[in-house]
Amino acid sequence: MKKLILTLITAGMVVGSSIAQADSGSRLHQILESGKLRMGVTLDWNPMSFRNPENNEMVGFDIDWGTQLAKDLGVEIEFVKTEWKTLLAGIVSNKYDISNSASLTPSRAKSVGFTDHYYELGTVPLALTKNHSKYPTWESINSPDVTVASTMGTVQEQQAKQYFPDAKHRVIEAPARDYQEVLVGRADVHITSNVEAVTLNQKFPELMALPVTGKSNRPLGALLPQNDQIWINFVNHWIKAKKVAGFFDALEAKWLVPEMEVMMTD
Repeated sequence: MKKLILTLITAGMVVGSSIAQADSGSRLHQILESGKLRMGVTLDWNPMSFRNPENNEMVGFDIDWGTQLAKDLGVEIEFVKTEWKTLLAGIVSNKYDISNSASLTPSRAKSVGFTDHYYELGTVPLALTKNHSKYPTWESINSPDVTVASTMGTVQEQQAKQYFPDAKHRVIEAPARDYQEVLVGRADVHITSNVEAVTLNQKFPELMALPVTGKSNRPLGALLPQNDQIWINFVNHWIKAKKVAGFFDALEAKWLVPEMEVMMTD
């Protein structure tokens, strides 16, 4: 009996030690010890994360909540520039602890974790205002005579190929963007989120969201290390607390312009 008790105690000590080691290895504890939260940002998605053209400062919905998360942790925020095509790799290779907002998709969830969602996006097509009558439906875009632009590594790249298999495709590598191809005439259409569509309409009057019903509403969250449940749990609890406090409602009112005619409905 004494031998059995000793064995159980020893096993318990080993398990307890393993849990303690796992806890100390969490990004949460590393962040608290280093005094710094690293957030990967693409800075090419107005109004989520972009540079103010007047002073070159980083601004947007994601910049605000990342700054607040760091403040609530009692640490400094470090924004790490990344691109959509390397957004997941940056999490996996420990270049940053959390990413800017990204669509929650099963494909991405194979290699990274996600926070709970705090907003929902839809997809809309844009073309030159003078050409908008050429594309009255999603199906009218799916033609060999139409060139569709998308940005490499984005959900829109996958959607463009899925929605328009018969069209020609121009996949643009950051820092260039797909809408620029439409503006200069190298593409007829590009697709983007409803929130960016509004800002693009405002910035470039020659661009217009096409008068078609939106597609593919999807949840928006941030990427986290897949195997770090401690860090994932902390951020999710933080999101829930901030939602109850009205923090995310205030961010939506500040940055996410009402979608008006590009409001998504499935």
